[in-house]
Amino acid sequence: MSVRRLADASVQPAAFAFDRANTAWAKAQIKKYPKGREQSAVIPLMMRAQEQEGWVTKAAIEHIADMLDMPRIRALEVATFYTQFQLKPVGTKAHVQVCGTTPCMLRGSEDLMAVCRSKIHHDQFHTNAAGTLSWEEVECLGACVNAPMVMIFNDTYEDLTPKRLEEIIEAFEAGKGESVKPGPQIARVYSAPVTGLTSLNDNKAAAQKPVAKKSAEPAVKAQEKPTMAKAAAPAALASIPKAAPVPKAASVKAANDGKPELLAKPRAGKGDDLKLIWGVGPKLEKMLNGMGIWHFDQIAAWGKSELAWVDERLEGFKGRAARDEWVKQCKKLAKGWRPESAVGEKPGRKGSE
Repeated sequence: MSVRRLADASVQPAAFAFDRANTAWAKAQIKKYPKGREQSAVIPLMMRAQEQEGWVTKAAIEHIADMLDMPRIRALEVATFYTQFQLKPVGTKAHVQVCGTTPCMLRGSEDLMAVCRSKIHHDQFHTNAAGTLSWEEVECLGACVNAPMVMIFNDTYEDLTPKRLEEIIEAFEAGKGESVKPGPQIARVYSAPVTGLTSLNDNKAAAQKPVAKKSAEPAVKAQEKPTMAKAAAPAALASIPKAAPVPKAASVKAANDGKPELLAKPRAGKGDDLKLIWGVGPKLEKMLNGMGIWHFDQIAAWGKSELAWVDERLEGFKGRAARDEWVKQCKKLAKGWRPESAVGEKPGRKGSE
């Protein structure tokens, strides 16, 4: 493991404090641990400090150690051990983490690093002249089938070419990072085969066609090399009928029928802060506003069909609204509930009434 040290004193701030919302969140995290075990919250607290400041400062490490009543050297050991913590200032608009593990390396990650050296700085962990961009090489980012890839803050950008990475970096530098769609940068859905489906792609007619009984397949000749495409299915599976796929159009139609109340602009010229909904950040708030959703009471009025209508249009965040119980949260938020009034609770969590 490489030696990791704190940034020079010249760039270290004199003090650190969590903002109001993060202070409430940190106290709630500490309460999750039994008495005498509160120090176990050190990693989530450091991650939240990094999200607030952009990197983990010496003052933040000391502040968190004091909050947890642990020796400062112990907190420093944690910060310098885990490479997820940035110990030096990173780009204010983008910190590009380039995966250099074998699958990405075989598919061109070295060319991506060359782009970073050209567009940002020759060396890792250094910002560009404006302080807006920085980069580093990291280990596996977990989407090897979509190699090569990078991560910028919390989003990954996959199936990259050097030219595409240049475009992404330029977009972030221009303050237009939200316009770049995360995930694969080619025409594929998530991690689907890049050459198209090779299985589970039977059409409805084929699925409804009766399956004839097959006689036992002859043994493979010695000189033939069986492949996945030619391998014979076991006789026991040959008689199992294939289920017809659900027509995609049906779900779209159902979603269109449940269109919720949408507004051309927020009431009184100002919308609610939708980021108070647990699980909603600036990007999701912008997507909701773009649909015409500005207020908590709009979301609180959704039924299943309205929820499905919105979910169809949350590209990249499908299932988030139901999973995080937006409707239940907004019923409370619309009545004036705020996170500060019940430390650490999310609006939809059982027991927060």
